[in-house]
Amino acid sequence: MEETNRIEIWSRRSFIKATAPLVIGNIGSQRGLATGMEGSRVFAYVGSYTSAVDGGANGEGIYRFEVDARTGALAQRKLVAKTQNPSWIVIHPSRRYLYAVNEIVHQQSGSVSAYSIEPKSGDLTPLNTVNSEGSGPAHMSLDASGNFAFVANYAGGTIAVLPIEEGGRLGAAVDVHRDLGSIGAKSATDAPAGSFAVSGHDGPHAHMIAVDPENRFVLAVDLGQDRIYVYRFDRNSGRLAPLEAAPFASFPSGDGPRHFVFHPNGRWMYVVGEESSTIEFFHYDTANGKLTLQQTISSLPKQFAGTNFTSVLVIALDGRFLYVANRLHDTIAICAIDSNGRLTLVGEVSTMGDYPRHCAFDPSGRFFYVCNQHSDSITSFEVRRETGLLTFTGMYTAVGSPSIVTFLSTQGV
Repeated sequence: MEETNRIEIWSRRSFIKATAPLVIGNIGSQRGLATGMEGSRVFAYVGSYTSAVDGGANGEGIYRFEVDARTGALAQRKLVAKTQNPSWIVIHPSRRYLYAVNEIVHQQSGSVSAYSIEPKSGDLTPLNTVNSEGSGPAHMSLDASGNFAFVANYAGGTIAVLPIEEGGRLGAAVDVHRDLGSIGAKSATDAPAGSFAVSGHDGPHAHMIAVDPENRFVLAVDLGQDRIYVYRFDRNSGRLAPLEAAPFASFPSGDGPRHFVFHPNGRWMYVVGEESSTIEFFHYDTANGKLTLQQTISSLPKQFAGTNFTSVLVIALDGRFLYVANRLHDTIAICAIDSNGRLTLVGEVSTMGDYPRHCAFDPSGRFFYVCNQHSDSITSFEVRRETGLLTFTGMYTAVGSPSIVTFLSTQGV
């Protein structure tokens, strides 16, 4: 792909992630809407399951909501894209385009769909859909320039790099990897007492892929192999090259690494084990992509016994607290991050729903949202910034089988 065909890039910092849907109950005449960050409007996009993958299938596609900046309420619900299983969505740094995986499992490959965003209404217009190069795409992300999309195909066990062309359309994959190797144990090494959490250790299962904060290396977790792969990223071609000396870091057998997040300082990385309900803290060497384990803690209370599956983890905007979603236990674990990056579990809060698949902050960092997949709702919490604790707002948002919530501020658009 020629450089002249690349998208015009706006600010890297304008890439915004987060949260969504409609509040059950009276939210008044919507007078508090459209007063987001410094007068801008904030849209919330919610992906949902339309066919069963891991639970219900009560969604219809991608929903758009507006966020009340005073209360965090989500209102003016609208189905803006009727598409199959948009279980993960991201917004382009220019804020002009939205991309969604189509987590299709019972076919040889899933797909990824591109949309343009109408700035005033937040409505979506389809651009194109391309092959994800593997079955069951579960995660995607973009590089910092917005020139490439990375896709992790869980069921197919592959990762793929898709170019983003002029006008926001997606091109066919320029690189595909399927790493083979030893498969982890069916039962997690670090599982809680009495756990029956077994899933995914029957072959490679790529679960997340994202570029590092300096846009130099791409990291991908494989749950089935209990590995975190690191690749050199060619920012011109999009191709990935495995590191020569140490192409991956290993998790304990059966623990199932699922998702990771970088601290704002770019040198600390945190990874959750889906089947072990653990959080691993790594030092990240920005020069060579090397990961060095520093700490492992549980996302559950000390007395917990039984089965739990973690889903995602997020870090507060100021970098002082980390939050992990526990499915089956149905809580958000809250961890303080000290000056050395180490974690201390300081509290937990009920998600007020069932099976939290995703959680995120709104762009202001004042509100925290949880997608409760099995109870067809999104719950919202107010953030106490000094302590990191969460207080339930009492508001529920009705969405069938919600999988992800992502924010877009119209400020400067």
